[in-house]
Amino acid sequence: MSLTARLDRLALSRPHYKLLLIGGLGYSFDGMDGAVVAFLLPRIQELWGLSNASLGLVGSAAPFGFFFGAILSGWLGDRFGRKKVMLWALAFYCLMSVVAAMAPNFEIFLIARIFAGLGAGAESVIIAPFLSEFIPPKRRGWFIGTLAGFFSFGFVGAALVGRFIVPMGEDGWRWAQVVTAIPILLLLWWRRSLPESPRFLISRGRMSEATEVVERFEQSVVAATGKQLAPLMPGNEEEITKHDQKINIWNALKFMWSRAMRRRTAVIWLIWFVITFSYYGFFSWIPTLLVGRGITVTKSFEYSIIIYLAQIPGYFSAAWLNDRIDRKNTIALYLAGSALSAFWLSQSNDSGMILVAAATLSFFLNGTYAGVYAYTPELFPTWMRATGVGLASAVGRIGSILAPSIIGIFSVALGFGGVFVMTTVVLTIGVLGVVIFGASTAGKSLEDINARAEHDPAPAGSGQK
Repeated sequence: MSLTARLDRLALSRPHYKLLLIGGLGYSFDGMDGAVVAFLLPRIQELWGLSNASLGLVGSAAPFGFFFGAILSGWLGDRFGRKKVMLWALAFYCLMSVVAAMAPNFEIFLIARIFAGLGAGAESVIIAPFLSEFIPPKRRGWFIGTLAGFFSFGFVGAALVGRFIVPMGEDGWRWAQVVTAIPILLLLWWRRSLPESPRFLISRGRMSEATEVVERFEQSVVAATGKQLAPLMPGNEEEITKHDQKINIWNALKFMWSRAMRRRTAVIWLIWFVITFSYYGFFSWIPTLLVGRGITVTKSFEYSIIIYLAQIPGYFSAAWLNDRIDRKNTIALYLAGSALSAFWLSQSNDSGMILVAAATLSFFLNGTYAGVYAYTPELFPTWMRATGVGLASAVGRIGSILAPSIIGIFSVALGFGGVFVMTTVVLTIGVLGVVIFGASTAGKSLEDINARAEHDPAPAGSGQK
């Protein structure tokens, strides 16, 4: 009996939801750390006399670290295991956040923010592939979309920190960063009890360990549900292909751009770039852009809380749709909604209309992420799944690195409206890409989705069996 089939037949229950909570809290803290920077910008600009260009560097610092963290995390996760990378990345991020809070000058603050981004990027990349390898196909889209929804709680938390902690005094901006780091110590302790992914263990030939994890997980599901396990469905006997050689990024890249994989790789890279460019451009600068439209700093922070709250229904509505209309269609729908909302925002002048349009854009942008986080791990086979997700995320981080600086520079020439017209164009390109070239994954096992790629001749030197 296939171990992966045994996992896929399990009913969603308390053991799955425990994984969701632990992974989701990690995303919440990641989101809080990334979002709180927007509320620090006005204070550190005043403190160190920074130009808009320097503020753009601050906005790009964490995404720059995310870029390298995403690449390293994926490779390390496929080589040494998902769990180890999650733990060490989280600890490193926590340490660097505290260093940034204590920074005596702009240079140290900027460097610490880059390294904090590296840790957060590494952790963020590995969680979705890790959890997707435990979840049955019929509920995987909802589950991973819901996992991504925890980012929204972090953004709301960041808005509250920006509203109530940052204005507390001269060191409010420092305490804001400490607040984002402290809860992670509790999460680190909790994560020590996580199992390693059985699919990873199988791909590395560690069958006895994988069997032990699956058996414990089955027992915990039986205990939680009070029901016997469902019978194994016919046709679900295919096991993961063992991959004996060491994983490296070059071999993974050659495989991703092989004949069998190049189309899905191109589509997911395009989606990641488009959504991350638009997302970071919007959320890094929205408080500053609101102030530029004549809205007071305090009022802009209050507006930001409402805008961030709109993320929550965005994420969870898209998660609900993931298993009903397929991931690619969910992504296309929410990208299209984002494009229309960005154009609406570009035409808005009244403060109330700006608030409604910005909240709508927040709803659709974050709903897109619920689709993307569910979709990306499904597109790659187990032996290089984390590396594939990491590289796709890294391409997205290029967009997040460029967006704050581009918007900081061109906001002067383009103005408030022009910035969001540019965002509309970028999002429209993403819609066309996913509608025309995206692959369907809903309701399929991870092994079925990748069966063709796994059985096509591997690129030379990849070591794929």
